[in-house]
Amino acid sequence: MQQSSAGDKKLLSGGRPAKSLTGRPSEAAVLVSIDFGDSDHSESLAELRLLAETAGVRTLAVVEARRQRPDPALFAGSGKVQEIAELVERMEVPLVIFNHDLSPAQMRNLTAKLNTRVIDRTMLILDIFAQRAQSHEGKVQVEIAQLKYLATRLVGMNQNMEQQKHAVGARGPGETRLELDRRKLDKRVHLLKERLEKLKHQREVQRRSRDRHDVLSVSIVGYTNAGKSTLFNKLTRADVYVADQLFATLDTTSRRMYAEGKGEIVLSDTVGFIRHLPHSLIAAFRSTLEETVQADLLLHVVDANNAGRDDQIAEVNKVLAEIGAADIPQMLVFNKIDRQDTPPGVQRDDYGRITGVFVSAKTGAGMDGLQLALMEAKAARQAAAVIENNVNQESNEYGTE
Repeated sequence: MQQSSAGDKKLLSGGRPAKSLTGRPSEAAVLVSIDFGDSDHSESLAELRLLAETAGVRTLAVVEARRQRPDPALFAGSGKVQEIAELVERMEVPLVIFNHDLSPAQMRNLTAKLNTRVIDRTMLILDIFAQRAQSHEGKVQVEIAQLKYLATRLVGMNQNMEQQKHAVGARGPGETRLELDRRKLDKRVHLLKERLEKLKHQREVQRRSRDRHDVLSVSIVGYTNAGKSTLFNKLTRADVYVADQLFATLDTTSRRMYAEGKGEIVLSDTVGFIRHLPHSLIAAFRSTLEETVQADLLLHVVDANNAGRDDQIAEVNKVLAEIGAADIPQMLVFNKIDRQDTPPGVQRDDYGRITGVFVSAKTGAGMDGLQLALMEAKAARQAAAVIENNVNQESNEYGTE
């Protein structure tokens, strides 16, 4: 039987979901990663280590294996699961984290076989998001994702419970306990989505105000831990939380900066992306990410010192396409050049437009080039607005003749 935490029981009795889905902080765990022949397996495993560390989990051991495909019942196969079980018993491991998405049945079977708590990559990321969300909107979005995740696992939580229609005094047209639990979850999700809609309306009002005042909207996007918040702080002199961890920033923060001679620019710092980012989180954070979709320009921050930066750029572009932001103009910002011998500077295309900037947000090297790029983007937007206005005036004059 799949184990359920006290937080799960509180949720199923109608209360708010647990703040953390993985349990107490500062736990120890064994990490499990199966190589199915993917080219990014080693990078994904390295990220799992960082995710565990970010969640406050100490890694006791890492178990790896190679398979052609997941085992339907145990994901890792009976032999490997037996090896993990012996390790868990010998080291008294309280938690096993799989570097993959497990089905409810697989998680239930693994929990029984290993006789300890088992979570998957999605559950780990949800836990980090639950710890990091600060704003009301961020907390609501995380709770929605948690509820949707737990809803798929109600069967495991309720498998040993008698159905109400077979209980004394509840025979007939009554609902099962599982149906009641799912109804409570659905009701809570509906309520939270209504709150998000109200917050979304508030942001739309703010965006319309920016449009009326001809303010350039710029969103900072990129792979998690690429240095987005450090760059944001450097540009806006803000004090957004910065840490050398994954998902240090969850809540979108916007600040105004002044481009000399060009007026105001609104910069927004957004949540970072990662490989295999759970779709439930993308869906839950869609309202926050709309700030990205509505932007005039995306500053795509890249860790220039990371050997897998090309793959990271591709992963970010994949998520941007999923939220409908693929067609927004991008400018690559290659950050952390202080860790290598790359000099600061800008890249221009055949038309003279800046398409890339090399900076160190930490030391400030290359920031003058980024400021120049933003001012040129602001000037280009103003020129386009003048042309559009002239075209509209000509159309109106033509229509009145």
